[in-house]
Amino acid sequence: MEPIRLLLLDDHVLFRESLSRLLESEPDFAMSGHCGTAAEALELLRRAAVDVILLDFDLGEDHGTQFISAARRAGYKGRILMVTAGMSAMESSYALQMGASGIFLKHNSPGNLAKAIRMVAGGEMWVDQRVIRAMADGVRFGEEQSIRQFLTEREQEVLRGIFEGLTNKEIAGQIGVSESAVKATLQQLFQKTRVRTRSQLVRIALETSLGTPRK
Repeated sequence: MEPIRLLLLDDHVLFRESLSRLLESEPDFAMSGHCGTAAEALELLRRAAVDVILLDFDLGEDHGTQFISAARRAGYKGRILMVTAGMSAMESSYALQMGASGIFLKHNSPGNLAKAIRMVAGGEMWVDQRVIRAMADGVRFGEEQSIRQFLTEREQEVLRGIFEGLTNKEIAGQIGVSESAVKATLQQLFQKTRVRTRSQLVRIALETSLGTPRK
């Protein structure tokens, strides 16, 4: 039987290297590679065969669902298992809608991860019970809308662009304003939402229902 070829994408070096060594010790797994950024992972996908991608959600300036979209656009047809410290109900739901085959929380044992990988590679789903409970509890729509009502139309447009992984220049071209106007709006968003990074703004986009695919 051919081994299950794995690609690990996680921005924490120690975790990534330790997990790679652990997975390589399994007789039916083969590591195609491990990467710290989405760009590195996409480049590796062009050069190596991969059956299952093990994908962290929070990748610093990027996030997992952005990578799922980029990988699918690049032609990747394999399976994707989120391996994360935690995701909200909205983030979990969106990742599954985007094509993730499961969500595995890092507090679980290595043995359970190996089991999850085999299930996903075999065409099944794996979703951690904590994630299922959180999704069953539902999204706090009242809180989401209370955040959204304080954002101007331009702030919402810029926030959607950030969610889609666009640069400031690309957002400016999309909404028809100058790049400096986008930068100014970005600073307003940071002040209003009290976050400091673009990755954190992605979470705000999800919570305000702006993080949904364009029609």
